[in-house]
Amino acid sequence: MTDVFAMTHSENGSAGRTDHEQVVFCQDTPTGLRAIIGIYSTALGPGLGGTRFYPYAAEAEALADVLKLSKAMAYKNSLAGLDLGGGKAVIIGDPAQLKTEPLLRAYGRFIASLGGRYITACDVGTNCEDMDIIGRECRWVVGRTTANGGAGDSSVLTSLGVMHGMRAAAEHAWGSTSLRGRVVGVEGVGTVGHRLVEHLIEAEAQVVVCDINSGAVADIRARYPEVRAADDLAAEKLDILAPCALGGTLTEQLASVLTARIVCGAANN
Repeated sequence: MTDVFAMTHSENGSAGRTDHEQVVFCQDTPTGLRAIIGIYSTALGPGLGGTRFYPYAAEAEALADVLKLSKAMAYKNSLAGLDLGGGKAVIIGDPAQLKTEPLLRAYGRFIASLGGRYITACDVGTNCEDMDIIGRECRWVVGRTTANGGAGDSSVLTSLGVMHGMRAAAEHAWGSTSLRGRVVGVEGVGTVGHRLVEHLIEAEAQVVVCDINSGAVADIRARYPEVRAADDLAAEKLDILAPCALGGTLTEQLASVLTARIVCGAANN
């Protein structure tokens, strides 16, 4: 385990320090584990944030993601009134190929070495069963299966929270919480996005989906033939955009062409 000061690089290449308390690089050669844990702040309590398992193209890309995500978690936890700080972690690699019990347990030992400064949970590429395995090595884990005393799949509550936010925004924008007939574009139909589509269909919205995973789109359309697929939601005439992918969706370029009155989704950053 290597503990370092986090550094970022601006567009002109100059380096600058972040405000993070701690950034830890973790490596376990026998299992192939390469992970980064970022703790932005523990001013309100231990840094809480999920573990993202993703095939980043480079370590610098993974570091940039964990720095942004852990900072966002500090603000999210504070706004929610929780006695928790902001943390996040990423495991570098394709979970379909690299994820094993020994790797997750090695990762759990790294979390344990932080002595409770960081509490992990599910994120992209990890699930409740993974948290159960990590929890065999440390106690700073939430989001375990219900059989192991956890709350289970967090996407159930996340998608419901997005739906409530969408209805509240609709009332502000159009004077009614009804989404009937509204065109909603959902970017990313993983566990959260898939459940959100279910809620939207029940609300009689018109749904358009977009995902780099064609299989995920096919699954949605097989269940709900009325759902349309699009390669680029920016080109669609939408009432609401729901970013539920990895992040970085709402750029100045998109904002300049976006037709949606409301942006309400589950994606960070």
